[in-house]
Amino acid sequence: MAENTEYGVRLGSVQETLLIPLYGRAVENSKPEPALRDPRADELVASIDYDFTRFDGLPSLTGTVLRTGLFDRWVADFLAAHPAGTVVEIGTGLNTRFERVDNGRVRWFDLDLPDVVDLRQTFFTDSPRRTMIASSVTDGAWADIVTAHSDGPYFLAAEAVLPFLTESEVRGVIDLVADRFPGSLLALDTAGPSIVDHQDQHDALSKVEARMAWTCADPSRLSDWRAGTEVLASHTLSSLPPRMYDELPPAYQDMLSGLATQRLPQVEEYRLNLVRFS
Repeated sequence: MAENTEYGVRLGSVQETLLIPLYGRAVENSKPEPALRDPRADELVASIDYDFTRFDGLPSLTGTVLRTGLFDRWVADFLAAHPAGTVVEIGTGLNTRFERVDNGRVRWFDLDLPDVVDLRQTFFTDSPRRTMIASSVTDGAWADIVTAHSDGPYFLAAEAVLPFLTESEVRGVIDLVADRFPGSLLALDTAGPSIVDHQDQHDALSKVEARMAWTCADPSRLSDWRAGTEVLASHTLSSLPPRMYDELPPAYQDMLSGLATQRLPQVEEYRLNLVRFS
């Protein structure tokens, strides 16, 4: 990547939202006591011709960092149990989770829509253990590519992706994953009705055109969608796993403790979930 080169962004409305967590990680990386280190995010933000200042100072940037941190931990735990396992990053955007959790053995697939993969290829290249796939998650062809090049076991991470689909589409994705990757784990976020109904007032989404479509009031009901599906964990940002909370900087612990007492709908209705398919 050439120095001082800026790359323009031509993304669909939903795809544009990938720039929010990217900026969140870059801002976080500049803090003296960050919740997550991601120097590559700094490089990417500096190289992209986009007005990131529209997101300056937004509380939800911190939320994206904490969400990413929890997904990182779930992937790392999976790789600790299955060092040669396979990870599929659904809606990968410009995420750098591979750089943060790579154990030298994992087989990794970065899945996203063609315009995102075009942008991603500006900064990342495939390798023997890492492959980009240009496809919609609703198109089962991507699963053919994954299973043709890996035997699993599988962990699939869908961070800030499924809420932008319709419920029918989400059900289709759940069925696809359960059918093609039995025994797999899926990490996903869900948004409750108050969040979806008031997203025009959301601090970050109000700055872009994309809007969420799928409302999930109770993630435990996902187990009703498919026989043998088990919701292993479901956390709000104010109820993160104790191990993660204890390792956060003190300022974050204080902030999250305060959120837990306030029980704000925009916090309590947004959940981070880990699901297993039998």
